[in-house]
Amino acid sequence: MTKKQGTTEKELVVLKWLKERYSEYKSSLLLFFGEEGVESTALTLCMRLLKTEGEHLRNGQDHSFPAAFLTEIVQALLKPEVDGSVRKEFGDKYVEEYDDIRFYTFQAIKEIVRNDQDSSDKSIFNHAVEILTSIESVPDSKEELEDFYIPAPKKAKHDLYSLTQHKNRAQEAWLALMSMELDKEQRKSILGHMTTLIAPWFTKPELLMDFLTDSYNAGGSTSLLALSGVFYLIQERNLDYPSFYRKLYSLLDAGILHSKHRSRFFRLLDTFLASTHLPAVLVASFIKRLARLALNASPSGIAPVVPWIYNLLKRHPTCTFMIHRVTRDAEAKKILEDQGLSDPFLMDEEDPMETHAIESSLWEIVMLQDHVHPNLATLAKIISEQFTKHAYNLEDFLDHSYSSLLEAELRKEVKKVPAIEFEIPKKIFTKHDAESGGEDSLLVKLVDFK
Repeated sequence: MTKKQGTTEKELVVLKWLKERYSEYKSSLLLFFGEEGVESTALTLCMRLLKTEGEHLRNGQDHSFPAAFLTEIVQALLKPEVDGSVRKEFGDKYVEEYDDIRFYTFQAIKEIVRNDQDSSDKSIFNHAVEILTSIESVPDSKEELEDFYIPAPKKAKHDLYSLTQHKNRAQEAWLALMSMELDKEQRKSILGHMTTLIAPWFTKPELLMDFLTDSYNAGGSTSLLALSGVFYLIQERNLDYPSFYRKLYSLLDAGILHSKHRSRFFRLLDTFLASTHLPAVLVASFIKRLARLALNASPSGIAPVVPWIYNLLKRHPTCTFMIHRVTRDAEAKKILEDQGLSDPFLMDEEDPMETHAIESSLWEIVMLQDHVHPNLATLAKIISEQFTKHAYNLEDFLDHSYSSLLEAELRKEVKKVPAIEFEIPKKIFTKHDAESGGEDSLLVKLVDFK
């Protein structure tokens, strides 16, 4: 419906009327987003119209993508009343499948978020994240940019053929979302996808640091998730962040072994300290601090600490001095025997390189070997035995709770019934019959005595 050379006045009137009706039809379809039962059909019809518009080029153009109409579709999908299944359909069927739809969806979300005046409306953020997280694959090269919903541009230098431009659009969309006023759960939802679905799109990963730093300062599990994102940028994108391990060390507080995020913390901690090139002084600080915290932890909190320390000692043999350090000087040995040793470890030191943990010992693990729970006492003894096992699977110890420990005890097969009384009495709280010849229980005798 474009004006061509030689078009008469009457034809222009008809053309204008057709455009108005077509525009009304599109607006009517968008109104069906949020109407139960017809949303999916409305989306399908809108996408068909989008394709048809893109196939009919305007004069002098080799490619025409209806970006404005796609923005209207995305805006309709972000409305609070629209069902999540429709956004999932849009993400899986169109955004994930077609490079041009993905390209202009990134652009649309950036424009919608930046033009949004109602910062209290959480639906825009939440629903935009739903759409963006449906994009699971990040193209590795421009040769992969070959799936187009609208006929592909003929110009080889078009932005749709540029991997950098695709990543820039994604980067701008995510930064727009991060600049919104986010609550704790929204911030955590971004951090949860940071390493897999967000950071790989960024051409300038340093732009994420402000968001990650603010998230770390929020405390709790948010801090841990933020450090996970920072670690990814250090490891995969060569970003420099000198205070990473100091910030990680600061998360080892009294509440970490009682936290509901304990399992996730140990998984990430195991990843962060996996490198064998880390200084032994640093590793020793983490080992010693967790051993100290384990003294006041619940049984389920202690369970992963011991195998985690075992694995770390195997990975960093230099730290095994903390298990057994022989004093060769006779005079120093006599002083130790007479006066004992003051632990040089500085529990309140914030810098893990300055705690003197490497000069200390793991006496805390010896204390745990006398734990009231027999399984934990046995587990703690692995540190005192030969390190013949290559490593323990940490996953086997992470999800314990009071309930699981109790169930494990109750499921144990009793090989020998414990002796409780030589002869089991028939009555405990009442007197025996005189004819039975049985003796009254001690409890009954005490009551009679009173």
